[in-house]
Amino acid sequence: MSNLDQLHADASAIFNHALKACDIPAAFDRHLRFEGKTLIRQSSPLLKPTTIPLDKYKKILVIAFGKAALTMTSALLDRLPPKIPFRGVCSAPEVPQKHTWRIRYYAGGHPLPNAESFKAAREALRLLKGARKDTFVFFLISGGGSAMFELPRDRRISLDDTIAFHETLIASGATITEINTVRKYFSAVKGGRLALAAPHAEKLSLLLADVPLKDLGAVASSPTLPDRSTPQQCQQILDSFHLLEKFPQTVREYFESLHLGSSSPPAEPEAIEHSQFDTLLSNHDFVNAARDHARSLGYHVIIDNTCDDWDYRDASQYLLKRFHELRREFPRLCLLSSGEVTVELESATGCGGRNQHFALATAFELEKNPDDLVVILSAGSDGIDGNSPAAGAIADPTTIARARAYRFDPEGTLDRFDSCTLFSALGDTIVTGPTGNNLRDLRILLASE
Repeated sequence: MSNLDQLHADASAIFNHALKACDIPAAFDRHLRFEGKTLIRQSSPLLKPTTIPLDKYKKILVIAFGKAALTMTSALLDRLPPKIPFRGVCSAPEVPQKHTWRIRYYAGGHPLPNAESFKAAREALRLLKGARKDTFVFFLISGGGSAMFELPRDRRISLDDTIAFHETLIASGATITEINTVRKYFSAVKGGRLALAAPHAEKLSLLLADVPLKDLGAVASSPTLPDRSTPQQCQQILDSFHLLEKFPQTVREYFESLHLGSSSPPAEPEAIEHSQFDTLLSNHDFVNAARDHARSLGYHVIIDNTCDDWDYRDASQYLLKRFHELRREFPRLCLLSSGEVTVELESATGCGGRNQHFALATAFELEKNPDDLVVILSAGSDGIDGNSPAAGAIADPTTIARARAYRFDPEGTLDRFDSCTLFSALGDTIVTGPTGNNLRDLRILLASE
């Protein structure tokens, strides 16, 4: 095996190991256990466990949504004691073939909401509005829930206009935190409003965090956590990216009617009562698992998440510069960078996603030093990169030359956002299928000498 082939294999092994290490059922077992009908929460090894006697509640509700909703729902139901009278809603990428009649399943849309996203939100609100003090609610929340679980506050806004609203935000070049700030003011189930639908019920939100831990409010646009954003921040984002003029008329009129300069956040901290929160898995778990496996392969590992939410071109330049600086001291090096890069989309795009787009842009830089054996892998933990069947791709100094040999136009491919087609032809896509998890993206830069 050549040095370049070995780097390809090592990068793939590091990514796949990190995926396997972030097992959702195992995370449930670290944080929750049942003794009879009493729930024992162990939110941290450093904290004393808390107990919740579920048998004192007449109703148990399970509300799950996001890319990991099926896995999370299955893990919880497998652990619930028998004869617990639960009902619920699950909005996930697909409806499982085998499921309990106690849960209504919906195939919510992603990255754009669909009719099922609306139905799931309506059904959840219906259940929650009937909740009283004798109700306990499990919220199972993961990334992707912003689209899979959606309902506009203004009933005059149609599904088509809601889709256009989400599409405009995604293509704007704004960061995920900025996008979710705007979504909170648009939605009937975001910014803490889902929790406010059942103000007197006891609530436990279990999160799979696809955002930095300092910004948990961005997970699925914070449906059950207090909103820390301000109306002024929302207005600033609308102005900075010239969004109002791009929104459908009904959405534009809705935001103009809010008078954001003088309004309050959707759900201020003191408004959400009887709520507990626990992060089952986060991006830190994902990247730390990658770090440990890279070390086992003999690499010196550096983690640098500085370029989270940067434009993909700036992120590529930064990481390569940082990598080459570090190699002066550590020739056998693995540089890990987690988070997401941003890409401003044109109206017509091909097949691909931000990870493959980043990898192809980086390949042009690697081509400039063909004798410098460096490999870059960029992929998403959910197994899905944009509208493609791949999770991401691997690039090296030969990528561009090999693409031209196959009669690709790499520059045109980048312009058309059609990177999956190119990487598929080269055999350099990372294909995992949907993982049932979502802990952000991971970029791996490797050199062995």
